[in-house]
Amino acid sequence: MYQTLVEALEWASSQLHKISDTPKLDAEVILLHIIHQQRGYLYTWPDERLTSDQVTAFGEMVARRLLGTPIAHIVGEREFWSLPFMVNPTTLIPRPDTEILVETALNLPLADSARVLDLGTGTGAIALSLAYEKPEWQITAVDKIIEAVALAKANRAHLKLPQVEIVQSDWFDSVACYDFNLIVSNPPYIDETDEHLSQGDVRFEPQSALTAGEEGFADLYHIASCARDYLAPGGYLLLEHGYQQAIQLRKKMIELGYENVATVRDFGSNDRCTLGRWPR
Repeated sequence: MYQTLVEALEWASSQLHKISDTPKLDAEVILLHIIHQQRGYLYTWPDERLTSDQVTAFGEMVARRLLGTPIAHIVGEREFWSLPFMVNPTTLIPRPDTEILVETALNLPLADSARVLDLGTGTGAIALSLAYEKPEWQITAVDKIIEAVALAKANRAHLKLPQVEIVQSDWFDSVACYDFNLIVSNPPYIDETDEHLSQGDVRFEPQSALTAGEEGFADLYHIASCARDYLAPGGYLLLEHGYQQAIQLRKKMIELGYENVATVRDFGSNDRCTLGRWPR
């Protein structure tokens, strides 16, 4: 049985290679969560001994990972935009690819007091990351799932960003403002028949936050259509989507009357988000 940090890592890595593409990283994340230390500690004090409680907890968490449970659900946290976000199975785990959505929003020519709406906020990752960078922006975040709203509010408190308004709403249903300078969303956009839904971490995430009808376009089209009534003249709509959906979404947004429609690629060079400006 493992007793030291290095022994624990070696044991866990040998187990996790059966189900993970990153067994060593998974083992490190779990172990660091157990010992409440930063990564450098593992290499500075590799022979540090674990307590019996830590050995037990580590074994239990590795066992959960072997069943396929996402690392983020095991440790209850995922970093996004260099910020720690609490996560749980009620909503999506924030993904690195979505950071390009935040980066694109921050690069738009918006006023310091811009009004921003985040639709389907989930953990609150997008809205709270924007608020962290732009504290003067007037940001509203909505989600129709009450548990997701509670999680986003918990993250708001944890990150000390009280200026973000978080409310329950089925897309625009409870939104009372009609002059947003930016509406941003990472909606469900996976085809309901996509075979990848039975693989990896998505098996443990709510399907309602992943899939949409019309081959994944239903919510994208709904938001693009309705947003026209909620954008200020010259305001922007910014949507995350699948890598294969950019051409069709651009076409739809142009048909709906948006100008300067363009797609931005993520850090893996995949088409990831599309934006357009509502005419002045």
